[in-house]
Amino acid sequence: MSLIPLRRVKTMRNTVSGKNILNNILKEHVYRLSQISFRGSNLTTHPLRNIKDLIYVGNITIGTPPQEFQVVFDTGSSDFWVPSDFCTSRACSTHVRFRHLQSSTFRLTNKTFRITYGSGRMKGVVAHDTVRIGDLVSTDQPFGLSVEEYGFEGRAYYDGVLGLNYPNISFSGAIPIFDNLKNQGAISEPVFAFYLSKDEQEGSVVMFGGVDHRYYEGELNWVPLIEAGDWIVHMDRISMKRKIIACSGSCEAIVDTGTSAIEGPRKLVNKIHKLIGARPRHSKYYISCSAVNTLPSIIFTINGINYPVPGRAYVLKDSRGRCYSMFQENKVSSSTETWILGDVFLRVYFSVFDRGNDRIGLARAV
Repeated sequence: MSLIPLRRVKTMRNTVSGKNILNNILKEHVYRLSQISFRGSNLTTHPLRNIKDLIYVGNITIGTPPQEFQVVFDTGSSDFWVPSDFCTSRACSTHVRFRHLQSSTFRLTNKTFRITYGSGRMKGVVAHDTVRIGDLVSTDQPFGLSVEEYGFEGRAYYDGVLGLNYPNISFSGAIPIFDNLKNQGAISEPVFAFYLSKDEQEGSVVMFGGVDHRYYEGELNWVPLIEAGDWIVHMDRISMKRKIIACSGSCEAIVDTGTSAIEGPRKLVNKIHKLIGARPRHSKYYISCSAVNTLPSIIFTINGINYPVPGRAYVLKDSRGRCYSMFQENKVSSSTETWILGDVFLRVYFSVFDRGNDRIGLARAV
């Protein structure tokens, strides 16, 4: 599943000196998350459900009185939407739809928008209402109500999408909920973080306003964004058994909680499948389950630090017990080699998204 909107990813600005200056600024920066994370009760931890290691969903409510929805908290997009009772598409009929007439705080606008994702498309209208994520309350929050929906494989498990990317890439033009919460003073620090559980276990969380250190080991490694405005970082290389297998001349990596797999250009993904002995069947690449524990780690080097992903992390089992690779072809059109580091990567590495300093923190998840 991929919830990354199909937009052209900006080409990277290859300014080595600029990057070094930025790295030095970050190193000297006194704003250390380790000191701010437990200030009183300002950290809001919100549970997520791990569905088959493919998607992570959490409950939110909209309206007065509150109506509950299951949404994907998605760092790959900026729009927040749920199905509306105006929607006649078949996809809407199997999900919870927002009943606007039952909310006393609802107001509709005449603004419409469309989004095409990697795994579906939707058309919506912008409305405003009170939205709650656990204890966090965003009043008069603009959000999308879908009037048409198409595609969305695996969509049975969630009603809508809550985008956590920067406001400048919003298709609806609505202020994202994180920005609204920040502006309304509901969160003390402009950060959020994800812990994604492994092996379909419970315990996954998204946290707002700080970081709970119990979810990771060692220090957080900070990676500056290529530019403020999108959760994209510079990646040095991808290697296996000490040989570079992709991203040889450096590339870009989108850190995306709304994508299940690790996605890259088709040629390079096919090369990885050859190297690990995965064979195509239908739309997946299968591998012998008995070989999973002996598969080599694939190492993603970001900002000079190696992030190995072991074989057991990049292989999943289907409903018939067959093992398949979670490397997939991406649909991002870009002049630069682009990889999407989705949930496969983010199960291994706890991730912090720091809007205040335009950087991402990574550390090995517990």
